[in-house]
Amino acid sequence: MKPNTQQLNDLTIQVRRDILRMVHAVNSGHPGGSLGCTEFLVTLYQNIMERKEGFDMDGIGEDLFFLSNGHISPVFYSVLARSGYFPAAELATFRLINSRLQGHPTTHDGLPGIRIASGSLGQGLSVGIGAAQAKKLNGDNHIIYTLHGDGELQEGQNWEAIMYAAAKKVDNLIATIDLNGKQIDGTTDEVLAMGSIRAKFEAFDWDVLEIEKGNDIEAIIAGMNDAKSRTGKGKPVCVLLHTEMGNGVDFMMYSHAWHGKAPNDTQLEIALGQNYTAAESDY
Repeated sequence: MKPNTQQLNDLTIQVRRDILRMVHAVNSGHPGGSLGCTEFLVTLYQNIMERKEGFDMDGIGEDLFFLSNGHISPVFYSVLARSGYFPAAELATFRLINSRLQGHPTTHDGLPGIRIASGSLGQGLSVGIGAAQAKKLNGDNHIIYTLHGDGELQEGQNWEAIMYAAAKKVDNLIATIDLNGKQIDGTTDEVLAMGSIRAKFEAFDWDVLEIEKGNDIEAIIAGMNDAKSRTGKGKPVCVLLHTEMGNGVDFMMYSHAWHGKAPNDTQLEIALGQNYTAAESDY
């Protein structure tokens, strides 16, 4: 049985606490985008995707997810752990020497749930397309999900992949763009304005929908179910997810400053106080 909205909200708070502690413990990492995508990844893994028990790299007979903007690894690791891929206690090894939880996800240590090394931006969509085409060749009707930052779309390889996916009718693919309007050096408009991302995807012949409340779990469920209903109809699907960087921590929101900065001891306590849960599962 899928968790209800309250359970998803409770898990979201737990994941936020994980993110904050992980980044604080090593004084490095990327809390801003991680917090902004927490509701989305919790909902994706707990409600939207069809997943098998356990983990294998073949991924036959289940939906697959590829994280392209790999610097938001804290949220990815936490959601994987809280979804049963590996013990939550391992979150305490984030970014430590010889840890399986490096700053950007890698595959060589065999961490369950990690299918590609990511962090070199712009590559995840290409991998997702390959996996989607492999599923078609294998007669596997499951869906490939990918996640990308809006600043990441400034990388050129994305647009080759976007063109290819439409031309080859890769219609078992849902690519979600985290539209928070911010990147490490400022707003996306200040760094390299991209105009209408929706218009660009539509010009490349994708089916595009928007989730205006990208930090609201019910809105995410409705939007992603809409996206799923559009697969198999000859076009790849793009979801424009409007989020707030640093969501859930008031002093991290509405700024790019926390893209890649860890909270100090005082800031951690304030942030954890804003994300209290009586049901916390410590790691």
